[in-house]
Amino acid sequence: MTIQQVLYALTIEEYGSMNKAAEKLYIVQPTLTSAIQELENEIGITIFMRTNKGVIVTPEGAEFLEDIRGFYRQYDIVMQKYKEEGSYKRKFGVSTQHYTFAVRAFVDMAKEYDMNQFDFALRETTTQNIIHDVSTLKSEIGVLYISEHNRKVMTKLFIENSVEFHPLIKCRAFVYLWKEHPLAKMESISFEDLKNYPCVSFEQGENSEFLAEEILSENIYPQTLRVTDRSTMLNLVRAMNGYTLCSGIIWGDLNGDGYIVVPYKEDEENPNSIMEIGYITKKNSVMSKIGVKYLEEIDKALSQIDKSVIYEE
Repeated sequence: MTIQQVLYALTIEEYGSMNKAAEKLYIVQPTLTSAIQELENEIGITIFMRTNKGVIVTPEGAEFLEDIRGFYRQYDIVMQKYKEEGSYKRKFGVSTQHYTFAVRAFVDMAKEYDMNQFDFALRETTTQNIIHDVSTLKSEIGVLYISEHNRKVMTKLFIENSVEFHPLIKCRAFVYLWKEHPLAKMESISFEDLKNYPCVSFEQGENSEFLAEEILSENIYPQTLRVTDRSTMLNLVRAMNGYTLCSGIIWGDLNGDGYIVVPYKEDEENPNSIMEIGYITKKNSVMSKIGVKYLEEIDKALSQIDKSVIYEE
């Protein structure tokens, strides 16, 4: 098995077509087909099923491709360090919970590079997908949080997926509202104050209590709304007097004007909690230059936030 064959297989998977993959790789289709057949014969499995509509990855092929994806990613990072890149675009991806500072850092990082030479991806997705993306090196960096409530579950998932957590900042919970919400002018907002308004949260699937993006997910909320994207969340917070619980870190030019955060007021039955926001990387992986640059931009973004949201021990 050669590096070239690995690249060919991953490109076919990405584009779902021999023709498109050959075009992307600047080779003729017979050359690509022959290389994959040789690879399949060597490893003893069928990676792709050919159909009239393209190619389909077999179950055995899917497992093989997941195994070699991480290997190729590390090879690609090393080659970036020691040689000039050819015509194939270098890839860099970040998977993240819905944090505006992570988006701001991505934008500022991407501006430093020639977009003609890179294939960048920013994936705002579920917590489970973030861990999976980094584990398989689909994304080099994942941004998420842990707390005392979910720490045990999250640590177990990190170990099972061979990823490492690196802390960035600690924050207490804040209530995120539209500026004209009935509670917007309060100095702090309690759980009792919120009972007549819908809590908006990002859908996570199974075990959502521990994988939730929002802090204090263990509480029972009388009214709930689940969404899958940032735009819908913002619309519901505004149109339905909804709210969500967050770190308090917001960026007006990305969230839109008119949204505010108010400190969450704890009580005996509903105490506050600390969000430890950080990033995850594949265990024992080599950080690319682009990854280092992105983390530098993360640090810059966090240095500009309102200091009142930061939890000081």
